[in-house]
Amino acid sequence: MTLMRYALAPVLMFALAAPAWAEKIPLADISAYLNGLTTAEAQFTQVNSDGSKATGKLYLKRPGRMRFEYANDDTLVLASGGQVAIFDPKSNQIAEQYPLKRTPLNLILADKIDLGQAKMVVGHEEDGSNTAVVVQDPEHPEYGAIRLLFSANPLRLRQWVITDDAGQKTAVILDQFKPGVDPGPLMFSITAETDARKK
Repeated sequence: MTLMRYALAPVLMFALAAPAWAEKIPLADISAYLNGLTTAEAQFTQVNSDGSKATGKLYLKRPGRMRFEYANDDTLVLASGGQVAIFDPKSNQIAEQYPLKRTPLNLILADKIDLGQAKMVVGHEEDGSNTAVVVQDPEHPEYGAIRLLFSANPLRLRQWVITDDAGQKTAVILDQFKPGVDPGPLMFSITAETDARKK
């Protein structure tokens, strides 16, 4: 018994010294938060699957719209009207487009988010002082998944990691997140951006 007590002592000391881990934020609370998040802006750092990084500013207008403006570059990614358009100045075409519904980003831009939907959440865990939720389209898991990281008190989206259909991961880390900022409808118009770049 004495030996067991001494053997466990380092473990107990570590447990007492370790920082308190937060309780998992309930899925219902996260759903309510995302549904209430209609507009926002933030600075972001993007970490790509090859380790390269980019920074910029993003704008959110739910449902269905998001804009990524990359710093020191004319590259722009727009989600709007059910499409994702990539404006890359190094490309031979003005914009490459594909359906938003085929990307995991569609899951947080939906009109109504219900994380309690069957087979939508495939992971829900504590991550240090944060809560991580892994979400996929229950009807099309082959489209990939998005791992969302939230802090509590106040509840706030901190970052996400998208795993695409090829298994490539792209992380977006948010900073200076400001809910309630609405840049206006033209900022999310793929047509207006295309016309402006033709000039």
